[in-house]
Amino acid sequence: MGEQRHGFRQVLGGGYKEMQNKATVIACVNQKGGTGKTCTAENLGIGMVQEGKKVLLVDMDPQASLTISLGYPRPDDLPVTVSDQMAKVMQDIPVPLKEGILTHEEGVDLMPASIALSGLEVSLVNAMSRESILKQYLEPLKKEYDFIILDCMPSLGMLTVNALAAADQLVVPVQAQYLSAKGLEQLLQTVNKVKRQINPKLRVEGILLTMVDSRTNNAKEIASLIREAYGSKLKVFDVEIPRSVRAAEISAEGKSIFAHDPGGKVADAYRTLTKEVIHDAEKRRKHQLEQLR
Repeated sequence: MGEQRHGFRQVLGGGYKEMQNKATVIACVNQKGGTGKTCTAENLGIGMVQEGKKVLLVDMDPQASLTISLGYPRPDDLPVTVSDQMAKVMQDIPVPLKEGILTHEEGVDLMPASIALSGLEVSLVNAMSRESILKQYLEPLKKEYDFIILDCMPSLGMLTVNALAAADQLVVPVQAQYLSAKGLEQLLQTVNKVKRQINPKLRVEGILLTMVDSRTNNAKEIASLIREAYGSKLKVFDVEIPRSVRAAEISAEGKSIFAHDPGGKVADAYRTLTKEVIHDAEKRRKHQLEQLR
């Protein structure tokens, strides 16, 4: 236990100690629904586990899509969810370190959500330090994991602001459609506001094009437009997540795309994304360590 708490773990291949052994927190965020946030959070997390990383997924959506897609079809019956833990933080009640965290058969940990999260969002409005409640909950857990991935609800309300305040970086899944691309402006304005006022280290890791149907000219045009419009200011991942019937089936199975269709093009795309996100995070951590020396 002492070893776990002091956490002197070497980062593989890097030859340097993790900065205070703290996890990188990544939020999958877009205020528009149906862009592939949950699918991306789940498969990025399990992809990282397959690369030897210790990962916690946190469901920040009252609809509990991530919880359901990891094999818990009745999230409202779970004894402990993220709303319980955030409520304890708000009331200054100590939170036992791993209380309520579930372990999925594919090796990833999950802090589930339930509909109670929507009630918590209402009470956050009057809370002290209301933007940092999630961050306070995650802080002790950061010593236990390499990555913590937050699956955000499709809105720019208080729960999403909490996720932005807790995150180091954002992955923004965007469907290759005109309306989806239009919503990016509003999201980026909110991100910049949070960066200025609450979390100066927040950065957009990249925009991820999802559900791309390479057979249609429309999808190709939108993908090109997004790369032209944002590519100079923000990274747009080279890898695109293809549209796939098989990817749509996995939420009913409680499995990742790697277990459901390991040889398919969606699994390949998420493997590529996973390697890139890990590589960039470790490069940044190494750079920060060098600055501290």
